Amino acid sequence: MNKTQLKNGLRVVIEKIPTCRSVSFGIWVKTGSRNERPELGGISHFIEHMLFKGTERFSAKDIAEQFDAIGGNVNAFTSKEYTCYYAKVLDEHLPIAVDVLSDMFFRSLFDAEELRKEKNVIVEEISMYEDTPDDMVHDLVSQAAYGDHPLALPILGTEEKLRSMEPDDLCNYMREQYTIENTVISVAGNIDERIIDLLEKYFGDFANRGQSKSLAAPEFLGDMKYFRKKTEQNHICMSFPGLPVGSNLQYAMVLLNNALGGGMSSRLFQEIREKRGLAYSVYSYHSSQADSGLFTVYAGTAPRQTKDVLELTKEILHDVSVHGISESELSKGKEQLKGSLILSLESTGSRMNRLGKNELMIGRHYTLDEMIARIEAVTMDDVNQVLQGMFKEPFALAMVGSSDRVLSGLRRDELVV
Repeated sequence: MNKTQLKNGLRVVIEKIPTCRSVSFGIWVKTGSRNERPELGGISHFIEHMLFKGTERFSAKDIAEQFDAIGGNVNAFTSKEYTCYYAKVLDEHLPIAVDVLSDMFFRSLFDAEELRKEKNVIVEEISMYEDTPDDMVHDLVSQAAYGDHPLALPILGTEEKLRSMEPDDLCNYMREQYTIENTVISVAGNIDERIIDLLEKYFGDFANRGQSKSLAAPEFLGDMKYFRKKTEQNHICMSFPGLPVGSNLQYAMVLLNNALGGGMSSRLFQEIREKRGLAYSVYSYHSSQADSGLFTVYAGTAPRQTKDVLELTKEILHDVSVHGISESELSKGKEQLKGSLILSLESTGSRMNRLGKNELMIGRHYTLDEMIARIEAVTMDDVNQVLQGMFKEPFALAMVGSSDRVLSGLRRDELVV
């Protein structure tokens, strides 16, 4: 991995992989829904869409045809803390990808008619999301955990706020957030020394500078939220305090998650689905932000089984909070984690993502050998330290379903140790 800067100070992280014929190229910007003012909720995601709707040189159709013509992929995504525009192409077509993506980044038009049409597209995206309760409940549990903090707000925004946005709002937001200090270029694949000259050509004139405003860390509230919706299942999430990005206990948390609900051999999957058949989908995951994190358990089950699933989940969590995980689970988790890590590095896309996110969020990088050594170094004491942080206060809970009767009398403090 090579980390450098262009003459204007723009950070570039590069990983040369001469054994493949593809290149993944990404523009990462450290802004997302967390950075938005309340009246502009969803603007980061809206800008992501609008950068594909036409520039001074390319129409929206032209952008699509440029990548279709070379068999490449182009896309983007917005998270709570960053936005990424990326492409994956054959190595010989990298100049085309850099040309088109840089034009989208610097010279998008934000045409009023395209803006109007794209608002409708995102409203349909919001409607599709609201029709998917097993997605919706994850945003709901963020609200239960963080209340009115920006990290609890939906990335898509709301129809009301979206409808009120004008081209000037998008341009002003980009001037504030799309700065050299907030931006990283990430490249992985079959590249040579000409890559820097290529990036200087297309990004060397980037001159928008500005310091990011300091952001307030969220307080974990441990609240309960319910959304009434006619569904065949109740969709439930329970969240606990987790770890921020770059924590020294990061791998201990991953190993704990693997044991609890990260795979088919995990405790939650085996007990709730395999042994008792109470749910089709049950799992856990950990999400990290710059200064906080959430450990979340999800289950979808029939209303008549919801109480059993909740009680069984609490039993499993209580057992691990008191007794921890076993040496066998720790050892098996390490092998599983090393395997998934090594397999993920076979993709130029995943390598580009890892480089870009690491540089943007923590400013440091680890080699494969260093990552494996850190995984191997995780001890049972590390896992127990993570557990102590998770169960120090009442959990947050969210449910989407047709009745909240099962939530009556639920104690969210009974797992506190």
